[in-house]
Amino acid sequence: MPSLSVASWNINSVRFRLDIVERFLTDHAPDILCLQETKVIDDGFPHAAFEALGYKYRVVCGQKMHHGVATLSKVPLVEQRRFDWQDNGEARHIGARLPNGVLLENVYVPAGGDIPDPVLNPKFAQKLAFIDRMTRWSEGLRDDTLIVGDFNIAPLECDVWSHKALLNVVSHTPIEVARLNGLQASHDWVDLGRHFIPPPERLYTWWSYRNVDWTVGDRGRRLDHLWASPGLAKQATGFEVIEDARNWGKPSDHVPQIVRFEL
Repeated sequence: MPSLSVASWNINSVRFRLDIVERFLTDHAPDILCLQETKVIDDGFPHAAFEALGYKYRVVCGQKMHHGVATLSKVPLVEQRRFDWQDNGEARHIGARLPNGVLLENVYVPAGGDIPDPVLNPKFAQKLAFIDRMTRWSEGLRDDTLIVGDFNIAPLECDVWSHKALLNVVSHTPIEVARLNGLQASHDWVDLGRHFIPPPERLYTWWSYRNVDWTVGDRGRRLDHLWASPGLAKQATGFEVIEDARNWGKPSDHVPQIVRFEL
């Protein structure tokens, strides 16, 4: 496996948007695709469509109508794991090991509701606790690892269309950013997006459905991330955001990202 490409995308219902997933895989053909918010139980996952496109290895963790993650691969996936970082049984993580020993973790962090106060808003408290559990797991990591997914946090001032306007909006609050920074420091994770597109350059992965034309005002946020262990990050050779996917058919409000490695 001399080279490897891994994509990550919150698809917001894999069955409803299967046509644009197929378009993405046909056009870009990553070796591995990690999906979040699949919104389907495991038995209802559209396995045949991915099999037909050459993604014969699949690990899924689904839930009816909500959440859900899936990793589809052209290369073998072994040692499937499911971590309950939400601590309530929600389908928000699926992990596997690649043939070269690298761990691949696919995660969907809770959005956290609307009020950025863990006392007034239990969903926000759950989000912070989720990140804390991830941090404790991360502290004990010894293997080269790639963790990808919808983290639902835009940490940098340049990761949102307006730092001032969003400072008290869930996804960009100081308490969330501090928690995410703690997670990053726990394993010296390399944020591959900002490794290849350094701040303050523009880099967004999400635009709200509330705007009929998402391009007007470009009110984006970088909620989706790909992080690598320090040693693995040294083998990363490229990164791109497929921003045009926000225009496709019945689009997700997120767009896919791809990272490439020479291993």
